[in-house]
Amino acid sequence: MLPTFTDEQRLLKESLERFRQQDYSFEKRKGLLAKLGSKDDPVWAQFAELGWLAATLPEDYGGLGGSHADLALLMEQFGRGLVTSPFVPTVVIGATAVRLAGSEAQKAAILPGIAEGRTKLALAYLEAPGQLDPSIVATRVRSDGDHFIITGNKIAALYANVADHLLVSARMFGQLGDHQGISLFIIPANAKGLAIGAYRTHDDGWAADLHFDQVHVPAEALVGSAGSALDTVEASLDAGAAAICAEAVGAMWCLHDMTLDYIKVRKQFGATIGSFQAIQHRMVNMYMKCQLAQSMALAGIAALDSSDPVVRRRAVSAAKVQVGRAARHVGEEAVQLHGGIAMTDEYAAGHYFKRLTMIRLMFGDEEYHLRRYCALSR
Repeated sequence: MLPTFTDEQRLLKESLERFRQQDYSFEKRKGLLAKLGSKDDPVWAQFAELGWLAATLPEDYGGLGGSHADLALLMEQFGRGLVTSPFVPTVVIGATAVRLAGSEAQKAAILPGIAEGRTKLALAYLEAPGQLDPSIVATRVRSDGDHFIITGNKIAALYANVADHLLVSARMFGQLGDHQGISLFIIPANAKGLAIGAYRTHDDGWAADLHFDQVHVPAEALVGSAGSALDTVEASLDAGAAAICAEAVGAMWCLHDMTLDYIKVRKQFGATIGSFQAIQHRMVNMYMKCQLAQSMALAGIAALDSSDPVVRRRAVSAAKVQVGRAARHVGEEAVQLHGGIAMTDEYAAGHYFKRLTMIRLMFGDEEYHLRRYCALSR
């Protein structure tokens, strides 16, 4: 079932559509990506001006108090526009962690800055050899008087190179894989002893590997209770996974529509290929995959409001599995039905396919979430 929009959400949808059609068209996108994450990033400034950064943040901290339905609307339109930005690491994952576990002082210091576009966050939780489980934490932290000292390495932290503050998981006690003993810290990106190695990702975004060499942080940097941060990290990652599922839906619908338009004009054997029954069957399958993915993504987003973490995790994992499978099907069909033109840099279809491929891998692929879903069902 497709969502029914409120008057406010219809206005939000209209502003998002104007943005992606006028200010973030595919022709303009390449030039805008050159400033991605910079201090004068025009896209991020426009997000702040239009209120999108504040849309889902609490009103007490400069936000507009929007719902997760508003988040789904934002992310689907970002997917349709192929919008590349630090929105998910900052507004979804980072703000969720601070909102759930941060002290009043941390919320007051961080959340208004996010709403106004002055503060970007990045979550650093992955470690080599690329374990997806957030409990696999070898980075160590020890107490030293009124400070903590962090030593270790993180990999593939999305947009860490453009973040003002990093949310870093570190093990205070216990063994690798233990659910207890993990703490979360807010660390300035310019902290002494922190080295950031940035690189471009396959979909034109940014990620970074981090090295912590005896990084000293004050006691106030601890988010929540010492040794009990795993639930916060998992809740934040679930919010991020649900958000990118909604983004994937937008990208899939765009690929479907682009392909439908293409088969109506591409001719073979003296007729448009859209007149061939076999092609029509494939387009119907693409349409059904988009519909299934949209329903699953909405269910995953809705589960973020659940007070039961098991219900939330199951719904998000189910959405990630089904959306991932649908994304692969729609992406591959779009490329095959377009032919070679789909993989050229000047044509948008290949860029949507690359983004969908990245979304499938982010915050756990289908195999990871299928295992998690099964484990939660026992």
